[in-house]
Amino acid sequence: MSATGDKKSFLEKLGDVFSPDPKDEAELKELLRDAADRQLLDGEALNIIFGALQISDMQARDILIPRSQLVFLQDDDSIEQLLPTLLESKHSRFPVIGDDLDDVKGILHAKDLLPLLLQSTAEREKFDMRDCIRPVTIVPESKRLNVLLQEFRTTRNHMAVVVDEYGHTAGAVTIEDVLEQIVGEIEDEHDVDDDSFIKEHNNGEFTVKAATEIEDFNEYFDTEFDDEEFDTVGGLVLQAFGRLPKRGETTELEGFNFTVLNADSRRIRLLRAQRLD
Repeated sequence: MSATGDKKSFLEKLGDVFSPDPKDEAELKELLRDAADRQLLDGEALNIIFGALQISDMQARDILIPRSQLVFLQDDDSIEQLLPTLLESKHSRFPVIGDDLDDVKGILHAKDLLPLLLQSTAEREKFDMRDCIRPVTIVPESKRLNVLLQEFRTTRNHMAVVVDEYGHTAGAVTIEDVLEQIVGEIEDEHDVDDDSFIKEHNNGEFTVKAATEIEDFNEYFDTEFDDEEFDTVGGLVLQAFGRLPKRGETTELEGFNFTVLNADSRRIRLLRAQRLD
């Protein structure tokens, strides 16, 4: 027998997975789970496929970053006014507004300001924000994520401003937010290092992985959270909400204020914790 005869090709495996043909999404998922059980698909591939199926049923409102969590810039800001904001937030893209939060003029990419470092003071004084901003993509809250992802790819934009039915700014969605629904968490500058579950910040706040053991949290903060029913901090916060919260939502729990920094439709991943006075 040939070397290739001992193993089925990938196409043959797919044929095994989808024979007989599934009649609906529920049956398709069941076939995929069965394929994973038979080791035709590994667990990570199964999760990615399920994530890809899921985004067609999700809308921009499901994952948007609330407007209260966004960092806005004014279209008439001077370079001296906006640089501290850029440095403090450490974001790469910023919605630029005019008269109010609903008057979004465009998106500023922080990297577009790098050439200013090579300019003289006199040249910097001529800076005009309106010359630097890029066109903004505006989408309704009802925008399907699979359609939005395709538009991101077509336009090469990485951020869209989301508006409600009245045209008010509801928040923003990035291409990273959409991709995380498919492949899981993508680490960024706000994430905790792999070997650290709790990270302290200078402002008295802490970034906490939802998978942090309650016992470890209690030891770190000298608290007495009950670990009889749940093993992780994420479990406690989930119970406090009584449902799966969205990014940006906040709850109080035994002297702490917990804000969800990263979550999808399946689980909480990252939290901000702050002691209440």
